[in-house]
Amino acid sequence: MKLLLDTHIFLWYITADLRLPTLFRDAIREPNNEVFLSVASLWEATVKYNLGKLPLPQSPDIYVPAERRRHQIKSLSLRENAVKELAQLPALHRDPFDRILICQALANDLTIVTVDPQIQSYNVPYLK
Repeated sequence: MKLLLDTHIFLWYITADLRLPTLFRDAIREPNNEVFLSVASLWEATVKYNLGKLPLPQSPDIYVPAERRRHQIKSLSLRENAVKELAQLPALHRDPFDRILICQALANDLTIVTVDPQIQSYNVPYLK
């Protein structure tokens, strides 16, 4: 399975946060799964860090890529084919970062790993 981690899932995973469901942790660790973190998550973490809403031990431009590599999670770039999905995406969710993740999942046949019910309301595969 190809998994796309929502930003909060990535942060919970790398910090061993107890809010991370065991099913999600096991799926991320499963060697047969390909696990991705979108560059949009780095963007989101940077915005929230700069606003003082996301405390991190280092600046996100250093911390997020280092932790992604340390946990063998692949980077997913934002490509035009994913952005084009926005034109057909219903306005069920207003968060632009989450909307980009939905589009990337649709364009790249990925399963989103999230606890966000608004993302789960879209016609996109998500880990249950």
